[in-house]
Amino acid sequence: MLGLGNTLLTDDGVGVHVARALARNPETPKALLPVDGGTLGFRLLARLTQSDAVLVVDAAELGEPPGTVRLLDQKALSDHVSRGTRTSAHEAGLVDLLMLARLEGWAPMRLALLAIQPGRIEWGNELSETVAESVPLACDVAVKTVLAWLVTA
Repeated sequence: MLGLGNTLLTDDGVGVHVARALARNPETPKALLPVDGGTLGFRLLARLTQSDAVLVVDAAELGEPPGTVRLLDQKALSDHVSRGTRTSAHEAGLVDLLMLARLEGWAPMRLALLAIQPGRIEWGNELSETVAESVPLACDVAVKTVLAWLVTA
């Protein structure tokens, strides 16, 4: 599981907050492997292409109320990206990273985006209250998704 975001831009860092919450929780399944990807971009290519299944957690413009959590499977992720509704530099970086990985021959068995609607993106290292309240739900969805992938592997 790859948590993306800039923790200096309030809700933009929600993916990192989810990854950190999962890493701190002793009950997180070992198969989940939460990674704080921050804003590393292309430096994540090696880690990405070594995986058969990747769940990315990131803030994304969903057109929903702040704190909304949506799991976008591979097709929905492609549709979301093709609409061009990117809200941050790292979301565009994710698109570029995935395209580069595919050029390198990487074809994951499973790829999904756990998207969380930000409420505000401005200077600050704390999530807005509404988005912070969505972190436990996002953690739960991440765990359930990865466990479901293991069952159907």
